[in-house]
Amino acid sequence: MANSCGWAGETDSLMVEYHDKEWGVPTHDDQTLFEFLILEGAQAGLSWSTILNKRENYRRLFANFDAARVARFSSRKVESLLKDAGIVRNRLKVNGTVTNAKLFLEVQKEFGSFSEYLWGFVGGQPIQNAWASLSDIPAQTPESDAMSKDLRQRGFKFVGPTICYALMQATGMVNDHEVSCFRYRELGGRGRR
Repeated sequence: MANSCGWAGETDSLMVEYHDKEWGVPTHDDQTLFEFLILEGAQAGLSWSTILNKRENYRRLFANFDAARVARFSSRKVESLLKDAGIVRNRLKVNGTVTNAKLFLEVQKEFGSFSEYLWGFVGGQPIQNAWASLSDIPAQTPESDAMSKDLRQRGFKFVGPTICYALMQATGMVNDHEVSCFRYRELGGRGRR
């Protein structure tokens, strides 16, 4: 069996599949970037496995992360979402999702795509790190600080530097697989720092 990052574990099939196939894979698809923007914000204060277990419910309830549709959610729709145990029922997070959808659309208009905007914080290319273990990986970086500051100035919610760094990791803006992980080199890692 190939070595994986320690956080992925071996028993939670959703976590293993997420790690092996999705985490750290560079994506420029706006709908996927919106999905991770929302899921990473929902995860604040919770475990990622909790969010992964609710992911399909989020897709179902949030229009498969169609930002244009989510931006039109009414207060009545928000109230119905808050009654559904399939998501994190936090009013600030649910309202923040609607706010973020509206702002996401504004950024798309300004930059041509949300991808163009977001990837600008890393110069358009994934940052290739070389961490030996989970304990080496920072919770935030100058790039995630800059992203967070800009998103907050635009009015986005649940976009602190740590959340932004998790977003960067999830969408492949950084390769934070441990150097011993089989995905590290597959995603462009070149060795120790």
